[in-house]
Amino acid sequence: MEGRCVTDAQTIHSIAVDLRGVSVAYGLSGGGRYEAVQPVDVAVADGEFVAILGPTGCGKSTLLNIAAGLMPPSSGESLIFGQRLSGLNTVAGYLFQQDALMPWKTARDNVAIGLETRGVRRSEALKAADAFLVKVGLATFGDRYPHQLSGGQRKRVALAQVLVREPKILLMDEPFGPLDAQTRLIMSELLLDLWQADRKAVMFVTHDLDEAIALADRVLVMSAGPHSKIIGNFEIPLARPRDIAEVRSEPEFHRLHSAVWACLREEVRKTYGLPAHGKAGGGATS
Repeated sequence: MEGRCVTDAQTIHSIAVDLRGVSVAYGLSGGGRYEAVQPVDVAVADGEFVAILGPTGCGKSTLLNIAAGLMPPSSGESLIFGQRLSGLNTVAGYLFQQDALMPWKTARDNVAIGLETRGVRRSEALKAADAFLVKVGLATFGDRYPHQLSGGQRKRVALAQVLVREPKILLMDEPFGPLDAQTRLIMSELLLDLWQADRKAVMFVTHDLDEAIALADRVLVMSAGPHSKIIGNFEIPLARPRDIAEVRSEPEFHRLHSAVWACLREEVRKTYGLPAHGKAGGGATS
C-alpha cells in the first residue's frame, strides 16, 4: 500500500493495545494547563509491530507509559485486549532505553529475578533464565556481572529479563539508542528473530527512521509539541522475515523512507526552532 500521511487511526481487529482519545495535560504553577498531547487514538493489533516516530519531546514515551499503566491519561481510556486498563499493565513487558540490571547480580540472576518476584521457585526461575540466555546468544555468559559485559551484551540480558516473563505485549522505549551502529544492527536482527517466533504485539518508540521502517509493520508519526497528535500512519509492506541489512537496500525501503520523512521533517524543524523547509528568515522561496 502507498505510504500516506493521514490523521485517522487504522481499524484493526484483535486489538492488543487500544488507546482511545487519550490526552496528557499538566497544571501550571501560575494557573492554566499545558496540553502536551491532544486526544489521540492508537491501536496495535495482537501480533503487530508498530513503531512510533516523532521529534524530541512530542510524547512518544508518554504513550508507552499510558499503555504500561505507569500513568493515567488526562482524558480517554486505555484498553488492553478489550479490557479497560486500571493500574499496571500486567501482560506487558517494558524495555527502557537504559537497562535496569542489578550490578550485584549475575546475568543469570538478573533474568531470573523477574520470575522469582512472581513466586516462581528459584530452581525453575534459573532454568528459564538459562533458556532465555541461550535465545539471546549469551549461553556462556550467565555467571558474568553487568560490569563484565559489553553494552550490547547488557542489552541482550535486559531483553531476556523482559521476555522470560512471556508478556503478551512488548513496550520498547528507544531500547537500542545508547548502542553503536553495528551493535544496534545486531540487536535489531535479534529482536526480529525473537519476535518472529511468537509475534507479540509491539509498541516501539524510536528517533531512528531507518530502524522504524526496517522493523515495523506500521509506522506512526507524531507532530511536535505542545498539542502533539498523530499525523502519519504508514503501512510497511516489506516482506517478512526480513534481513535488516539487506532490506535497507530495497527500492521500496527508500520510497517509504522518503514518504515518512516528508511527513516528519517539518515537525523536527519546529522542535529546533527552524523555519519551514524552503524558507529562510521571513521570506518564502519558490
